[in-house]
Amino acid sequence: MSDDFSDSGTSRSWLERVGQFFSSTPATREELLELMRSMRDSDVIDGDTLGIIEGAVGVSEMQVREILIPRSQMVSIRASSDPRDFLPTIIECAHSRFPVLGDDPDEVIGILLAKDLLPLILEPARMERFAIKDHVRSAMVVPESKRLDSLLREFRITKNHMALVVNEYGGIAGLVTIEDVLEQIVGEIEDEHDIEDDDYLIKDLESGDYTVKALTPIDEFNEHFKTGFSDEEFDTIGGLVMQKFGRLPDRDESVLLGRFQFTVLSADGRTIRLLRVTPRESVDDVVTDD
Repeated sequence: MSDDFSDSGTSRSWLERVGQFFSSTPATREELLELMRSMRDSDVIDGDTLGIIEGAVGVSEMQVREILIPRSQMVSIRASSDPRDFLPTIIECAHSRFPVLGDDPDEVIGILLAKDLLPLILEPARMERFAIKDHVRSAMVVPESKRLDSLLREFRITKNHMALVVNEYGGIAGLVTIEDVLEQIVGEIEDEHDIEDDDYLIKDLESGDYTVKALTPIDEFNEHFKTGFSDEEFDTIGGLVMQKFGRLPDRDESVLLGRFQFTVLSADGRTIRLLRVTPRESVDDVVTDD
């Protein structure tokens, strides 16, 4: 009897707590977030759930210009290019979709899917007959000012995964993907550059480059590469690279340290996660901020 009474009392207590939280309707987004934080503090919801709610609310206030991949970092294909010219780039960067542009760099032809190029790799003779305009899909084009919640809805309706972003003059400002929007809600999503095996921090690539997790201790990096970077200020190679940039870098940005080029392969809104390390001897025309 006492156990039943205790369980009943616990249930009433939990329901009363939930009822208390919703006794008054939040009038603003900030009031809603304060309510959710109170629920987290009272263990009604967990921290991950709160993070998703905060992300969803934030998306409704953000515009495409805040998260787009700038034009300078886009990997695009010219419609007049020969497959022999662009296939190595596609294989190297390993993306699944590529903007196709005309001779005018602001002319959008469409989107090319990497999977549509597989026949060219399997049957090289097809390259002679390949016409890129026969394989492009229609491109979704959005303005920089478009709200992210509206963009996500449009992605869902049209079943597109990528959109080209234009500025107020109609020129291409960059591109945005559905993954970029979702990451604002749920955080960094694992991509093709992420290393799933936590047993190693440094991975040799066939190209002669390396992928290095940003949390790699500087002393381990020094031992592997026979370098002498100081660990007095920072414990990890990611901290050292961040100091060199002087800010949180975007994906695909590069910087030189010693005899290596460090390229950011993965980063979220708070930290660098994964780096590509290229020996400086094989780096041509690299611009540094020295």
